[in-house]
Amino acid sequence: MSACRAIGGFHAWDYVVFAAMLLVSAVIGIYYAFAGGGQKTSKDFLMGGRSMTALPVALSLTASFMSAVTVLGTPSEVYRFGARFAVFALTYGFVVVLSAEVFLPVFYRLGITSTYEYLELRFNRYLRLCGTMFFIVMTILYTGIVIYAPALALNQVTGFDLWGAVVATGVVCTFYCTLGGLKAVVWTDVFQVGIMVAGFSSVIIRAVVVQGDIGRILNDSYHGGRLNFWDFDPNPLKRHTFWTITVGGTFTWLGIYGVNQSQVQRYIACKTRFQAKLALYINLLGLWAILACAVLCGLAMYSIYKDCDPWTAKCVSAPDQLMPYLVLDILQQFKGMPGLFVASAYSGTLSTVSSSINALAAVTVEDLIKPYFKSLTERKFSWISKGMSLFYGGVCIAMAALASLLGGLLQAALSIFGMVGGPLLGLFSLGILCPFANPVGAFVGLIGGFTASLWVGIGAQIYHPLPHSTMPLSLTTIGCNTTSPGSGGTWTAATELPALTASLNIQATERPILADYWYSLSYLYFSTLGTLVTIFVGVIVSLLTGGLRQNVDRKYMLTREDFLSNFSFLKPKQDEKVKVLTWKPFPMTDEGIDNPAFNHIEMNVTDNKEKVNGAHI
Repeated sequence: MSACRAIGGFHAWDYVVFAAMLLVSAVIGIYYAFAGGGQKTSKDFLMGGRSMTALPVALSLTASFMSAVTVLGTPSEVYRFGARFAVFALTYGFVVVLSAEVFLPVFYRLGITSTYEYLELRFNRYLRLCGTMFFIVMTILYTGIVIYAPALALNQVTGFDLWGAVVATGVVCTFYCTLGGLKAVVWTDVFQVGIMVAGFSSVIIRAVVVQGDIGRILNDSYHGGRLNFWDFDPNPLKRHTFWTITVGGTFTWLGIYGVNQSQVQRYIACKTRFQAKLALYINLLGLWAILACAVLCGLAMYSIYKDCDPWTAKCVSAPDQLMPYLVLDILQQFKGMPGLFVASAYSGTLSTVSSSINALAAVTVEDLIKPYFKSLTERKFSWISKGMSLFYGGVCIAMAALASLLGGLLQAALSIFGMVGGPLLGLFSLGILCPFANPVGAFVGLIGGFTASLWVGIGAQIYHPLPHSTMPLSLTTIGCNTTSPGSGGTWTAATELPALTASLNIQATERPILADYWYSLSYLYFSTLGTLVTIFVGVIVSLLTGGLRQNVDRKYMLTREDFLSNFSFLKPKQDEKVKVLTWKPFPMTDEGIDNPAFNHIEMNVTDNKEKVNGAHI
């Protein structure tokens, strides 16, 4: 007798629900292609005319954060490792506060479209191009994986057509991004976050009904060791502890919320700085709600399968398939409900991919086209922006096809994407927080940060961390009615990675010392390491190369006024919108030398003043 429960497949109503989600998303794009006279300028297309309000932007940020990886991966993470993942609630709080109070004031004040434009204003054009090219390459790779990986997991459990779903989501996403620009991206995200919450809620409510009440779910989770929220072990080799999540997680996600184009582009599109900050803080509530739903789904999954683990029983072939398996198991009698869950997973994909496509178009136009074709009109730049959205949509679909051939390299690519985010966070932090940081120090610091984070990250891919550092919890198939060879036992790390564990036992003497210490560092510390090395090396080199003798305009730095302005929001000032030239430079001694990166800006300011004075004469 098979250990696997008889689960149903997809019905017509499931496909109808999924198609309806795609149709509504496309209609929103069509609406914003013509609303308000259409996208007349590149600013309208890429930044929504800088007229967005806090609530839709907040929901858009939440939707982009909650990709299909979150929908499928987080519940299985809690199922296997326990509710320690919930400590990320603290991390999200730190990330939002730092993004709103440190990075947002500077980016919003400058009125930039591409965050990498800041690197040229603060340092030089070469660092701007470095940041831009990295973002383009890694975002395309990541977006392709985001499209393909959840489609594969859902296909193998539900039978949902793999390439039909990949192409459909890619085409619809490209369609509304190209037609409606940022406004379409934001408002489709608002719709999609509702779908995602509905999908999670349907699973939680049905699981509570199946188990009798939520008390039983919590009781089973407690006795199964899943309510393991607090682990204050400072060992940096452990995968998830309080310290790795709060410290390492803060650096990892700050690299996304604080300086990544996909997120920053949306909150600086708000019509006032207060609205931009409010969007981030409202978004924090959304992050907490999504995290709570994902953790509850994981605990409910454990309560239902505590005596018969579908993974150990070979009912599914990968942990990411556990959530779709649960959905078909408990919701199969409600036609359309499995389709709602699949729609919620693909809503996560759509929101992530759409923000990536829009951000890719923005950095390409602002960093690679505008500086060299200044004579073109804004209308032409608008058409070029739409063309770039169409182009990158096609590239992302093609990347999803390539991702299907990469196999074991997928996890490595995702890890590298996280690793290199740390050095970029360090680079922006140098510019915003250190007035003496100069282009030489910033470049050397960036190289140092990349070297350190890639060293430990690639080493971790070659020499996998030992099982005891990942801290998996036991799962069993003792309650399964089967006589198959793999049943009736307890799941351990050796069950999860039998080939790897065997090779480690055989070749233990061949593992270098670094493999058990340096390369076993928690993956959440990769970004932390890259950030800190970049800042430390950048500061030292800047001080040694005359960084104290340069003049830096204070509008490129975080200032005391940025914090004091938080207490005057009840009396909004007329200059709350971007007015770059109203800021005065830091007072410096006469022997200081000017930073060459600012020469063209200072000359423009001088010319403007002379014109004004001439007009008065």
